Amino acid sequence: MGNRPEELRALLDSVAKQDGDPVEVVVVGNGSPVPEVPDGVRTVELPENLGIPGGRNVGIEAFGPGGRDVDILLFLDDDGLLARTDTAELCREAFAADDELGIISFRIADPDTGETQRRHVPRLRASDPMRSSRVTTFLGGANAVRTRVLTQVGGLPDAFFYAHEETDLAWRALDGGWMIDYRSDMVLNHPTTAPSRHAVYHRMVARNRVWLARRNLPALLVPVYLGVWMLLTLLRRPSRPALKAWFGGFREGWATPCGPRRPMRWRTVWRLTRLGRPPVI
Repeated sequence: MGNRPEELRALLDSVAKQDGDPVEVVVVGNGSPVPEVPDGVRTVELPENLGIPGGRNVGIEAFGPGGRDVDILLFLDDDGLLARTDTAELCREAFAADDELGIISFRIADPDTGETQRRHVPRLRASDPMRSSRVTTFLGGANAVRTRVLTQVGGLPDAFFYAHEETDLAWRALDGGWMIDYRSDMVLNHPTTAPSRHAVYHRMVARNRVWLARRNLPALLVPVYLGVWMLLTLLRRPSRPALKAWFGGFREGWATPCGPRRPMRWRTVWRLTRLGRPPVI
């Protein structure tokens, strides 16, 4: 968004320090000018804010249609920082060693405390962020994706704008036969924040969850999945304005087009269940 030039420069410096072959970098200005960047870093400035998935999809296309000019794409938040110099090499080694591996989710750690928030561990059993494992989704601002995944199942859903776009891609990737790893040794330093800091958070989370279910789940699971999440939302006892926004988004999710519906196969439902997160929660 162009409002964190110092953090962006620090991130770019951390990418430039990676071991092994140099990492090609593209910075997308999502409806804003791109601050000054080091030589060799390409930039794309969009006339309007396309949202998180829309901006990232533009970044993908900067490496050829579907990113085909490269083998791996890293997506890094502009206020993050690669904590180690071997992250790119670890990515290369992980994908080379496992032909089924399609996506890697990095561990996000606070730069001052080293703490990893529970919500940043993409599995239900999130008490130990230092444990690497197979997972069913990934973190949008700290990940690596094999470009063959995007060629096969498509990119992120532009219309989501913010929230749940990663899970939509993850479910499609898993249905396509790919696996996803959470790797605790691949670290992006990022300040501890609350997702509700975004004004659109409650509406977008609810709307996109409905879209996620309508697009990807077998018909029998759609009401189960959404019913569970409605119950969880009520149990968290959000404020009255937040709850009003949430239900407004929930209604919007049913009343507006969600994009093409491609329900996952039941064997994918079983795969998600075996990985510890059945697609009802």
